[in-house]
Order: sequence, then structure tokens, then C-alpha cells
Amino acid sequence: MTEFWLISAPGEKTCQQTWDKMMQATTRTNNLSTNHKFNIPDLKVGTLDVLVGLSDELAKLDSFVESVVKKVAQYMADVLEDSRDKVQENLLANGVDLVTYITRFQWDMAKYPIKQSLKNISEIVSKQVTQIDNDLKARASAYNNLKGNLQNLERKNAGSLLTRSLADIVKKEDFVLDSEYLITMIVVVPKTSYADWQKTYETLSEMVVPRSTNLLFEDQESGLFSVTLFRKAIDDFRLKARENKFMVRDFQYNEEEMKADKEEMTRLSTDKKKQFGPLVRWLKVNFSEAFIAWIHIKALRVFVESVLRYGLPVNFQAMLMQTNKKTIKKLREVLYDLYKHLDSSAASIMEQPAMDIPGLNLSQQEYYPYVYYKIDCNLLDFK
Repeated sequence: MTEFWLISAPGEKTCQQTWDKMMQATTRTNNLSTNHKFNIPDLKVGTLDVLVGLSDELAKLDSFVESVVKKVAQYMADVLEDSRDKVQENLLANGVDLVTYITRFQWDMAKYPIKQSLKNISEIVSKQVTQIDNDLKARASAYNNLKGNLQNLERKNAGSLLTRSLADIVKKEDFVLDSEYLITMIVVVPKTSYADWQKTYETLSEMVVPRSTNLLFEDQESGLFSVTLFRKAIDDFRLKARENKFMVRDFQYNEEEMKADKEEMTRLSTDKKKQFGPLVRWLKVNFSEAFIAWIHIKALRVFVESVLRYGLPVNFQAMLMQTNKKTIKKLREVLYDLYKHLDSSAASIMEQPAMDIPGLNLSQQEYYPYVYYKIDCNLLDFK
């Protein structure tokens, strides 16, 4: 499982004692989770008012940064298209996989200087991730446009004979060109109607040139026939053909246009290949940046919440627990027994059935006597 619980509990005589007690209760005796110390440096506390306000702001920032992390990861999967199995190896933080990064978390002093106030640090993160979000929108929009145009052209070159481009199918010699009186039409005939076509095409209207039809191309359903007639009979021929379920394509042979179509396809295909490498590199770098920022926000939240709950001087142990689906319920119970003395209101919540109070966005099950945040590293939503 790639779900972690980031919790903190007040330091006893020393933080090491808090750690030992938790390890004893969750790992050494019953192997409920794999635990790691989560190192948070000595941050500037500031005033109580600021901490209370910051607690709300950090919750919103946490959601925003998580959404950007997921957007970048999901877009990486979209861009890699057929190589989606390679996505995970491109989603790294600081060059290592996400689990390794989280379990060995070290605060990045260069990016987020701890001499700054908590509010300033959160603003640095907010600015940085907003920039990533804006850049992603711009880059994704440009690349998606290119990809969309290319797909439209590819569709035009595949699809049914009624709609697909004929540039690769017809040749100059299939047409009577530059004639004042004659014109070659292209007609789509269902395979089941070939015999009918051969029998009737000369009589569909006056002025059809006898024996002028040729089968130029066929797919599974139908064939593409050419037929030559006098220009003045076009409308009549089109109408009678439709009545017989033969569809006349609106097509005139134009070498320049067909060449331009082919060139456009080559150009778009080349552009897409050119942009692919730099885009994947950008996504890798900025996924790493956003993910690192997200875990720093989690660290800030643990710090702020621990100070608000456990008071000053700052004395708490932050711990990262790697959970296991089978033992989640038991782990909750063990942690509750260990820390219920910290908060009597949590006891009543744990004992009550979960209630949904309309209009009150309090997820009651998510409140515990210890500080708790979830980190889910499963960021991809494969449809």
C-alpha cells in the first residue's frame, strides 16, 4: 500500500520516549505498521492568532498542492500514451521514488529557509506551485492542440470512404482533367451493390460516358469508383445515384491541395515529436518540485497543529506510519488507546456512530486525539 499516516504525539520526558512507546505498541509486538521518524526542523512559532489563521490556510494550500501534483502526474500518463507503464518510473521526487523520499524526508533549507516565518514559507510554496499550475495549463493546451490537429488529420486519413481523405488513394490518371465539358466523379458503392452499380451507372442520368467506371480502392464495407460524365449532368446524376444508395463524394482532384494536406500531416507529426522530449522533461522536473512542496506543506501542518494542540514549548515527535489494509482498524484502536488521554472530546467521537451533519463539513472520523494527516502516494487515476 502506498498510503501513509503522518501523526504526531507530544514528547514525554524526551521525544525518543514517545517514539519508543509508539514503536512498542504498533510494530514490535504486533507488526501493524512500518514506522519512520519524520524530521521537522525548529521552525519559527509566531503568535497564537497567526497559527490559528495559518491552520486553515494550510489546509486549503494542502488540497491545492495535492491537486497540482495529481494533475502533473495524470498529464504525464496522458503524454506517454502507449508507454503508460513507464509513468511510475518518471514520477520521482529529488531523483528517488516517492516512498523513499517520504520515509527519508529532510527539510529543504535552501528552498524553504526556516529563518522565515511560517506564513512566509507557506507563501513561497503557494507561489511556486501556482506557477507550476499555470505553466502546466499553457504547455498542456499547446501540446493538446497539436495532438488534436494531428488526430483530426489522421482520422481524415482513416475513417470510412464517405469521409476519409483521398489524397493517398486517387492518382492523376484516374481523372479527366482540364476538360471544358467532361468531369470525373468519385462514388462510394457498398460492396453488396457492386453488380447493381455496374448494371445501372451508365443510365443513372443522360450524358454518362459508357464504360468509364473503375474501382480505385475498397475497404471492408465499400468500394470507391470513378465515373466520367458531362458537367451539365452533375446534379441529376448525384440525385439518381443517391436514390440507388450510391454516394457521390464532393471531390475535385487538386494536386496542390493534396500535397499541402500531406505536408501539414508531416509537419504536425514532426512538431509533436519535437515537443514530446522537452515536455516530458518539464513534467518530470515539475512533478518532483510539486511533490516536494506538498510534503513540506504536510510538515508545516503537523508543526502548526502540534503546537496548537500540545502547547509550548515545542515538544512533539512526528512519525510516519506505512499502513497495511488488513491492520488499519486494529492500528486505529491501538493508537487511540495510546493517546486517548490527550483529548476527552476525541473519546466521545470515537465512541459515537459517525454522523453526517448537513452543512457542516467536519469529517468526524478524521479527528483523533493525536495530530493526523494522510499522504496517499497513489496519484494516478487510470481509467
